[in-house]
Amino acid sequence: MKNSTMLSNAFVKVAKALKSQGNSFRNNTTIQVYSSELLEEYQQLKKLGEEIDEFKKKRINPVIKIIKKRKNTLNAEKKQFNKASSQFQKILRRENQIKELENMIKDKLKEFETKQYLEPISQFRSLTTSLKYYEVLDGITLILHVKADESVLNDIMDNKWNLTAIGRSEDFIDVQEVTFIELDSNTEIDTMTSNYAAYIDIDLIRSDLVFSKDKGMRTCIGTKYMLNKKYELINNQRVFEQKKVVYVSGHSIDEINSTKNLYVDGEYIVNFL
Repeated sequence: MKNSTMLSNAFVKVAKALKSQGNSFRNNTTIQVYSSELLEEYQQLKKLGEEIDEFKKKRINPVIKIIKKRKNTLNAEKKQFNKASSQFQKILRRENQIKELENMIKDKLKEFETKQYLEPISQFRSLTTSLKYYEVLDGITLILHVKADESVLNDIMDNKWNLTAIGRSEDFIDVQEVTFIELDSNTEIDTMTSNYAAYIDIDLIRSDLVFSKDKGMRTCIGTKYMLNKKYELINNQRVFEQKKVVYVSGHSIDEINSTKNLYVDGEYIVNFL
């Protein structure tokens, strides 16, 4: 883009994909190059983006994790002393120093990432000239339970109002609420039936941990799917780990089983795949 910060349609063509699939501007795969200089700039920016992500993962996230652990320790120590005591004030000063260090690390990283990567890469856009048809989802209430490392959960919480789509960019979402919860793995329950449809691990249905009472029998009928859970990059291709699930409604449980990733959250039956 000639000027990505303005409402301008002016652009310079950098490269063109030659096939409907399998092209890569990053690796010069089946593309026609119009500006080798700009294409090299794009490729270097993509490489820098990967290096920044790796730096966050291996260097920044472990440090932030240690800092948060130390803050929790100091917060627990403060509760042992009166707020007017010298011990409390000493701990408070140390806590503030650690918070300043944490904010400095985050601000420095954000400043570097914005100036060196996000702003330059925003100059490059993909232009589609052919007709495309999309199935757009509408009027769906979706409840997601996410289990992940603390840093990932905090990142979701910090950016909850920035979430505009899940999956495809055309699947717009309107976030109503994002909260931290703790699932109890010890509570005894009577038979509980969900009012929501859900994807359930097929092994839970085969073992009768999730069921529906149909004609007096513990059965559970639904549609089988293979859902992609995560992937690894092998030879520059994404290889997905898939989970066998059944899309069911009107399903019930009569026990919580944490070893099988089966929990209850209020009115929801939660199964982490």
